[in-house]
Amino acid sequence: MNADTLMLPPAMLPSPKLSSQLLPSQLSPPQTGDDRLEALMQRRLGNRIRDLRVLRLPAGLIIQGRAATYHAKQLATHAAMEFADEPIAANEIEVL
Repeated sequence: MNADTLMLPPAMLPSPKLSSQLLPSQLSPPQTGDDRLEALMQRRLGNRIRDLRVLRLPAGLIIQGRAATYHAKQLATHAAMEFADEPIAANEIEVL
Protein backbone atom coordinates (compact mmCIF):
# COMPACT_ATOMS: atom_id res chain seq x y z
CA MET A 1 0.00 0.00 0.00
CA ASN A 2 1.51 3.35 -0.97
CA ALA A 3 0.90 6.77 0.56
CA ASP A 4 -1.58 7.75 -2.18
CA THR A 5 -3.96 4.91 -1.35
CA LEU A 6 -3.69 5.26 2.43
CA MET A 7 -6.97 6.55 3.81
CA LEU A 8 -6.78 8.56 7.03
CA PRO A 9 -9.63 10.32 8.79
CA PRO A 10 -9.46 14.11 8.20
CA ALA A 11 -8.60 14.72 11.87
CA MET A 12 -5.40 12.64 11.51
CA LEU A 13 -4.16 14.34 8.34
CA PRO A 14 -1.30 16.79 8.86
CA SER A 15 -2.23 20.41 8.40
CA PRO A 16 -0.47 22.04 5.42
CA LYS A 17 -0.40 25.31 7.36
CA LEU A 18 1.04 23.86 10.57
CA SER A 19 3.99 26.27 10.74
CA SER A 20 1.67 29.24 10.32
CA GLN A 21 -0.45 28.01 13.23
CA LEU A 22 2.49 27.93 15.64
CA LEU A 23 3.54 30.89 17.73
CA PRO A 24 6.99 32.35 16.96
CA SER A 25 8.24 31.07 20.33
CA GLN A 26 7.29 27.52 19.31
CA LEU A 27 9.40 27.63 16.15
CA SER A 28 13.00 26.76 16.88
CA PRO A 29 15.80 27.75 14.52
CA PRO A 30 18.20 25.04 13.37
CA GLN A 31 20.91 24.48 15.94
CA THR A 32 24.51 24.73 14.91
CA GLY A 33 27.82 25.28 16.65
CA ASP A 34 27.53 26.66 20.15
CA ASP A 35 23.75 26.25 20.33
CA ARG A 36 23.97 22.57 19.49
CA LEU A 37 26.73 21.98 22.04
CA GLU A 38 24.78 23.89 24.70
CA ALA A 39 21.67 21.82 23.95
CA LEU A 40 23.60 18.55 24.23
CA MET A 41 25.17 19.64 27.49
CA GLN A 42 21.87 20.88 28.91
CA ARG A 43 20.25 17.56 28.06
CA ARG A 44 23.05 15.71 29.83
CA LEU A 45 23.18 18.00 32.86
CA GLY A 46 19.46 18.60 33.36
CA ASN A 47 18.90 21.53 35.69
CA ARG A 48 22.28 21.28 37.43
CA ILE A 49 23.71 24.30 35.55
CA ARG A 50 21.68 27.49 35.27
CA ASP A 51 22.29 30.03 32.49
CA LEU A 52 24.60 27.62 30.66
CA ARG A 53 26.56 29.29 27.88
CA VAL A 54 29.40 27.92 25.73
CA LEU A 55 31.71 30.27 23.83
CA ARG A 56 34.08 29.12 21.08
CA LEU A 57 37.38 30.92 20.87
CA PRO A 58 40.54 30.07 18.92
CA ALA A 59 42.13 28.95 22.21
CA GLY A 60 39.19 26.62 23.01
CA LEU A 61 35.83 26.57 24.73
CA ILE A 62 34.75 28.79 27.59
CA ILE A 63 31.92 27.34 29.69
CA GLN A 64 29.81 29.79 31.68
CA GLY A 65 26.86 29.44 34.03
CA ARG A 66 25.91 28.94 37.66
CA ALA A 67 25.81 25.75 39.71
CA ALA A 68 24.91 24.81 43.26
CA THR A 69 27.81 22.34 43.67
CA TYR A 70 31.36 21.76 42.48
CA HIS A 71 30.25 18.31 41.36
CA ALA A 72 27.80 19.89 38.88
CA LYS A 73 30.63 22.11 37.61
CA GLN A 74 32.79 19.03 37.12
CA LEU A 75 29.98 17.23 35.28
CA ALA A 76 29.70 20.19 32.90
CA THR A 77 33.43 20.03 32.21
CA HIS A 78 33.26 16.33 31.40
CA ALA A 79 30.17 16.81 29.20
CA ALA A 80 31.98 19.51 27.22
CA MET A 81 35.03 17.28 26.81
CA GLU A 82 32.82 14.44 25.57
CA PHE A 83 30.72 16.44 23.10
CA ALA A 84 33.32 18.88 21.71
CA ASP A 85 36.53 18.20 19.83
CA GLU A 86 38.12 21.36 21.19
CA PRO A 87 40.06 21.95 24.39
CA ILE A 88 38.44 23.78 27.29
CA ALA A 89 40.17 27.11 27.71
CA ALA A 90 38.22 28.07 30.84
CA ASN A 91 35.42 26.84 33.03
CA GLU A 92 33.79 30.01 34.34
CA ILE A 93 30.83 28.27 35.99
CA GLU A 94 30.19 30.03 39.25
CA VAL A 95 29.43 27.79 42.25
CA LEU A 96 26.90 29.52 44.48
